[in-house]
Amino acid sequence: MAFAPRGFHFDLKTVLSDPNPHIDLDIPVYEETLQNFLKAVNNYKNRSITAITDKRTKDAAEKKKLHDRAQKIEAEISKCKVQEIELMATLEREQAERKDAEVAVTAFKRQITSLHERSATMQTQIDEYRALIVSLKTDKDKERSTLNTHASRVAPELHSYETLLACSIEGMEKEQLLISFGGVDISDPDREFSFILDVSCHDYKVVKTSPPLPSLPLLVDKLNVTQDIFTFIVQIRQEFHRMANGDEAVGV
Repeated sequence: MAFAPRGFHFDLKTVLSDPNPHIDLDIPVYEETLQNFLKAVNNYKNRSITAITDKRTKDAAEKKKLHDRAQKIEAEISKCKVQEIELMATLEREQAERKDAEVAVTAFKRQITSLHERSATMQTQIDEYRALIVSLKTDKDKERSTLNTHASRVAPELHSYETLLACSIEGMEKEQLLISFGGVDISDPDREFSFILDVSCHDYKVVKTSPPLPSLPLLVDKLNVTQDIFTFIVQIRQEFHRMANGDEAVGV
């Protein structure tokens, strides 16, 4: 607590005229001032000790930090020396590889020259092939036009066959026909029966039937003898009908 001293004044004549002369030294105020001074000195001491301790702690931490950094730098220096040795070895190896690469580049240049010559020859062939492709495309367009005309004529005939055979015929990829029957199963007219006929070669093949048909191999053998697809489709439908409705075997 701050204390502002005040001036000490007294009347000496008045004091001496008193039978019991007494000078009031204001001891309580003095003691309070002294206590405040001692407290301020103690606070200053404590702050100084704390500041010194903090400074020592910071100095120790900084010293440790500098020591660690010095060790890290020494480790990096050692690492750099090792890397320097490795780089020198790599440099020597790269110089040897460079010489080999120069030899290889010379060989590649010769090959490139040869490839340019071959490329010019191939470009001529490509131009010829392109001209041939254009010609083939023109021929193909003509064939497609002819096939479309033929298909427009065949469509009514196909529809007639589908009506006669009570089936639908759908072309598939790789010269295969999907032939589907409806109304075979009396108890379930919507149930579909079908088979896939491969007509890509002289001997016909049935790729798949749904459902499986046990008598199929015999029917296919007869088909390849007679080459009569119309009769074959009728026989397949009859076999499906017999299998679905429990009819007695139909002669094929």
